[in-house]
Amino acid sequence: MKAASAFLIGSTVLSLLAPLPAFTATPQAIDQGTNWNATARKDFYSRDQGSRIMPLRWIAALKQPGGQPFMADSLGRYGYLPNEESRPAGLPVGFTVASGSNGQEIGMNCSACHTREIEVEGVPYRIDGGPGIVDFQSFLADLDKAVNTVLTDQQAFADFARAVLGPTPGAEEKAKLRKAVQAWHLPYHTLMKGALPAQPWGPARLDAVSMIFNRLTGLDIGPPPTYMIPENIKPATAPVRYPFLWNAPIQDKTQWPGFADNGNNILGLARNLGEVYGVFGVFHPKKDSWRLLGIDYLHQNSANFQGLNALEDLVRKIGAPKWPWKIDQALATKGKAIFARKTEQGGCADCHGIQPGETRFPDQKTWATPIQDVGTDSREYSVLSWTVKTGVLEGAKIPFLAEPLKPVDTAFNVLGTSVIGSILQHYVPILLKADDAQAQKKVGQLGAQAEASSAFPPETASLKGAFRAPAAVVKGAPSYAYEARVLEGIWAAAPYLHNGSVPTLAELLKPAAERVRSFKVGPAYDLVNVGLAVQQSKFDYTLETTDCSDRNSGNSRCGHEFGTTLSAEEKKALLEYLKTL
Repeated sequence: MKAASAFLIGSTVLSLLAPLPAFTATPQAIDQGTNWNATARKDFYSRDQGSRIMPLRWIAALKQPGGQPFMADSLGRYGYLPNEESRPAGLPVGFTVASGSNGQEIGMNCSACHTREIEVEGVPYRIDGGPGIVDFQSFLADLDKAVNTVLTDQQAFADFARAVLGPTPGAEEKAKLRKAVQAWHLPYHTLMKGALPAQPWGPARLDAVSMIFNRLTGLDIGPPPTYMIPENIKPATAPVRYPFLWNAPIQDKTQWPGFADNGNNILGLARNLGEVYGVFGVFHPKKDSWRLLGIDYLHQNSANFQGLNALEDLVRKIGAPKWPWKIDQALATKGKAIFARKTEQGGCADCHGIQPGETRFPDQKTWATPIQDVGTDSREYSVLSWTVKTGVLEGAKIPFLAEPLKPVDTAFNVLGTSVIGSILQHYVPILLKADDAQAQKKVGQLGAQAEASSAFPPETASLKGAFRAPAAVVKGAPSYAYEARVLEGIWAAAPYLHNGSVPTLAELLKPAAERVRSFKVGPAYDLVNVGLAVQQSKFDYTLETTDCSDRNSGNSRCGHEFGTTLSAEEKKALLEYLKTL
């Protein structure tokens, strides 16, 4: 009977996740270089990085308010994209399945939010590594409501239990299931209630830093059994647009405020591990004086280090998308000359051209990423200065960081300690060679009082710069600087500015006072103005922005006045050239 029941449950999972019949056109793949092929794409869409949303059987059994499966249409209502090769069928791009504490669990990887589809004259075009046009806030909120319905509606729970446990579950089984769902929902609902803002981020934007801080400090480092510190959770009101991933591994700085060194594998791991902790990763460290650094960072830690490294290798293969439509080559040549001008002459190359950056260990060449204040929205800096209770990590110290965590410290320092501590604890025994008795003795001597960075292998030295709080946070300096990345593929990355407050490149070349105050967000693309089309049908969402009188709103369209004094013909030529990058 057990085997038959398991087969029936498995069949239920597969049937509920199976995609609905699709009547939309097959997306056209954009040329992204010879290193990017179908095999790499398939891996990118499904590789596990350690995110654990919930048991797969649970999400397959959840319903929308109208009774349809929660996973219907591969979550297309939120902008997620169908993955025709997902196993089981019906998972969107970037949604993964891996073994967890409750059997097979659904999770996410970076491709869920960094794969883009745009539409031109009704034809969809797929851009891998592009900024996702997805509504993550609605997904989070609706998942909360769906689970709450299961717990508060008797019939909904009965249906859910049959789908998860089989057609005739016993009372004890149902009671155990209810208890497990309640335990899952308590921290999740606490996070959603405290973090999701009243003014939605909308499609194509996410306050990623706030959500990472909130999940890590609010749900992970408190006392068991819940591990929560609810007072650490704050509204996530500093949305930014999803960045594009091509070029990401080669820039020498990363994160919008440029607070993280970048450019080699271990720094890439630090960048991506922070993402895992913010997107459904399991992370419950505990004090342990016998462990390296005095904290057991791997006690309950779902991060898939092998998967994260594999994903970074895949991202390195993603080339900038090549404009697939006709280009006026003569006009683009004129635009290239304008791009190369000095900044004061309306050019772009000083900040956005390819220039040598810092050399990272081991002799890894990078591209320079200027970090400067160009008058854009300042809201993210208020997030970087958040202070929180440090819970189980109080007193935790990384040898090459300045001070142990205080009882109340910055969320930024808690994140840096958690990420670097996890990496060191995972990798140092490997890097020091497990078969080397002297090395193992050295590791064993590193306990809670470890002070010297000399005990760590040279590969880890780069981590010193993985989390450097900007001057505006440390000194309170009135400067709000953000990264200026190389512009390869910029035509495919609308909306623009770090907070996504400008819909097209043509609008960005206007003075801030003349830019549109509001615009619709969706996949329909404008090839002339290069960015979001005025009319959108995918989402019923309009982003309302503020002007320079409210730079700290999170939605300010202020700043980046470069190129605004060019003539109309010069702007047209520059736009044509930007299509070629």
